[in-house]
Amino acid sequence: MRTSKTIGSLVAIGVSLAQLSCSVFGIRSEETPKYETLVSEDDKEVRSYSSYVVATTKVKGEFKEVQNEAFRILAGYIFGDNQKKQSISMTAPVVQSQTAEAQSEKISMTAPVMQTATEDGWTMSFMMPSKYKMEDLPRPNDQRIEFAQIPPRLYAVIRYSGRGRDSDNQERARELSDWISKNKDYRAVSKASYAGFDPPWTIPFLRRNEMMIQLEAAN
Repeated sequence: MRTSKTIGSLVAIGVSLAQLSCSVFGIRSEETPKYETLVSEDDKEVRSYSSYVVATTKVKGEFKEVQNEAFRILAGYIFGDNQKKQSISMTAPVVQSQTAEAQSEKISMTAPVMQTATEDGWTMSFMMPSKYKMEDLPRPNDQRIEFAQIPPRLYAVIRYSGRGRDSDNQERARELSDWISKNKDYRAVSKASYAGFDPPWTIPFLRRNEMMIQLEAAN
């Protein structure tokens, strides 16, 4: 399994990340995907995730080069760079387009931020708050953003703290892959993905990082 290009740490995003409701002490208030734990062993789990909607963008290039760009594209969308032609909260910012009246809607941040390599580039995904269905989401101004309904899935997950350096992530991915290979009930069906729950300024030992590998039942 390739891991050197499929995983990495989240980077500082400056003003955009400063708006997230995350803390230097690892205090989190964001909504996270709903799941049921099927197997638990030390820092590893097999989880059954419910369906959820994601906003995704793909950027070509080396991981460190595209990471900031991908985050800015998606963060811009949830912080108001979108159009929704209906009444919304008065606290939301309002913008005006040249062709039609539109209102921008600020969408709550969720966690984690997912990063995965594809054949034609890097994909970064934000889970959308559960109150939204695909058809309810405001249309993004940036055409590089797409939406997808993720069906219920099984994942093997290993959780760890620290800064999420490449070397640490690769080691955890190998450890998780070895653990899956010893479990006769499941088999891996995807590359490893990195899930980050905290901004870079969170105290390292309080940070929540996860490596995730999609599974299917072995029989």
